[in-house]
Amino acid sequence: MTMTRSRRETVLFKHPFRIASVERLLPAGSYEVITDEESMEGLSFPSFQPVATMMMVPAPPPSSSCVEMVTISSIDLSDSLEPIRWRPENDMPVELANRRGMAGPFTDIRRTLAQIESNAKALRGRQLQLEPDLLATPAKPSDGALSELKGLGRDLRIDACRGIALWCIFLNHVPNNIGSWLTLRNYGFSDTAEVFMFVSGVTCALAYGKAHARSGWTGVIGRTLWRSWDIYAAFLLLTLACAVMVYLAGGGPLADESNTRILLERPGATFAHAAILQYRPVNTDVLPLFVVFHLLFAPLLWLLLRVPNVTLGASLLLYALVHLFGWTVPAWPNNAWFFNPLAWQLLVVLGAWCVIEGKGVWPWMTSRTALVLAVLYLAFSLMIALSWSLKPLEALIPQALAKLVSPVDKSDLGPLRLLHFFSLAILVVWLVPRNWRALTTPVMRGAIRCGENSLAIYCLGVLLALASHIALLNISDVLAMQIVLSLAGILVLIAAATLLSSIRVKPK
Repeated sequence: MTMTRSRRETVLFKHPFRIASVERLLPAGSYEVITDEESMEGLSFPSFQPVATMMMVPAPPPSSSCVEMVTISSIDLSDSLEPIRWRPENDMPVELANRRGMAGPFTDIRRTLAQIESNAKALRGRQLQLEPDLLATPAKPSDGALSELKGLGRDLRIDACRGIALWCIFLNHVPNNIGSWLTLRNYGFSDTAEVFMFVSGVTCALAYGKAHARSGWTGVIGRTLWRSWDIYAAFLLLTLACAVMVYLAGGGPLADESNTRILLERPGATFAHAAILQYRPVNTDVLPLFVVFHLLFAPLLWLLLRVPNVTLGASLLLYALVHLFGWTVPAWPNNAWFFNPLAWQLLVVLGAWCVIEGKGVWPWMTSRTALVLAVLYLAFSLMIALSWSLKPLEALIPQALAKLVSPVDKSDLGPLRLLHFFSLAILVVWLVPRNWRALTTPVMRGAIRCGENSLAIYCLGVLLALASHIALLNISDVLAMQIVLSLAGILVLIAAATLLSSIRVKPK
C-alpha cells in the first residue's frame, strides 16, 4: 500500500537569487518549500521518494504583495546561485554553505531524486492520456477532467477554510458560549457545517481523482474503503469517549443534553445501534454522514467523470424530493438524522462537481452581477439573523417576512441556507485569491494545519467542547471563563494539528 506525506521547510536566501523554475530575479528572504513524498514499495524498511516540490514565492509585479506557489524540481534549490541554509520548521538552522566544497556525492543523490521525480510526473501524465482508452465503457470521462485533477496543486485556501470551520464548530458546540458570536451562525442563515460539507466534496474529488489517475478504480475503491473505516472507527471511539466523560462528570442533566443517558442505561443495545450508524451522541452527527459519503464516492466519481451535469441534476432532484415528501433515513431512538444525508449530499456532490466541471460557472461567479446579488442576499440574511437575537431589530422586521423565513431548516438543508452558502462562496471567491498573502500568517498556518488533519481535529474538538461544557456547569460560566475556554480550546486544536502534521503518514 502506497503511503504519502508532506514536508514543509524554510529556505533562507541572504541575497537576491535565481532559481531554474522561476524566470525572474527573486529577492532575499525566507521561502517556504513543500515537498510531497510517497513510499517506495518492495523494501524491507520505510523509504520515501519525492513526487512533487513546491515553493512559495512573491508574485510578479504589479501583484508583488501576493504570493504564488510554483513547482520546482528537487535539484533547483541546490543549483541556485546563492549558498543557502535549510531550516526545518521544528529544527535548528543548519548551515550548508560550509558544505559546498564537499557536495560531490550529495549532488549525485539530489540529481537521482530529481530524475525520480521527473520520471514519476511523466509516467502519471502518460497514464492520464491512456486512461480514457482503457476504460471499456460507452461514455468517456469529460475532456481533460482527469488531467485537471492531476494538475491542480494544493490550494491552501481549502485547508484554511476547513480549519477555520473546525474552530467555529468547536465554538458552536459549547453551549451558551460567547465565542460562538465569532462564527457564521449568528450572522446569516447558514453556518460552518455547509462550508465543511462543500469543502469535503472538493477534497474528495481531488484526492480520489488523483488516486484514479495513479492506480485506476482499484486504487479509488481501496482509498474510499480505507477512509470510511477510519471515520467509522473514529465515530465509535468518540461515542465511547463521550459516554465515559459524561459518566465521570456524574451524569445528571448533562447526560440528557449530550444524548448519552440511553447509552449509559442501555449500553449493549445503544452501542449496537451506533455500530449501524443509527445512534449518535450530540455533536457527532457529521461522522456517520461521512462514512456513507466516502463509501459511495467511488461510484459518484465514476458518474461525475462521464456525465457530470446529469449527476449534479440527479443530486438536485433528490434534494427537491426530500423537501417535497419529507424523505429521510431511519435513526434511533428518535427516527431522525440531525443531518439528513439525502439532503446534505447535495453540497458534497456540488463540491466534487466544481472540481471536475465547474469551469463553466466560474465566469458567472466572478461577475459583478453575482457579487451584487450575493452581497444583497447576505445583507438581508444578516438583518433577519440578528433580529432573532437582538430585540430592537426584531421590531424592524415585518411579521409576515419573519414567519416566512423562520425557522430555517438545518436538518434538511433548507433552501435559504443553501442560497446563503452560495452567496458566501461568491464573496470568498472575490476577496480571497489563491495566492492570498495572509495564508502565510501564523493564524492561517494554524488553520491550515487543522484542515490537513480534519478527522482527528474534529473528534478532539467534540471532546474539548464537552469538557468545556462540564467546566462551565461545575466551575463557573462567567464571561471570562467562556473566553478562556474558547481560546484554550482553539490553541489545543492548533497544537494537536501541528504535532500530527509533523508525524503524519497517510494511506494513499
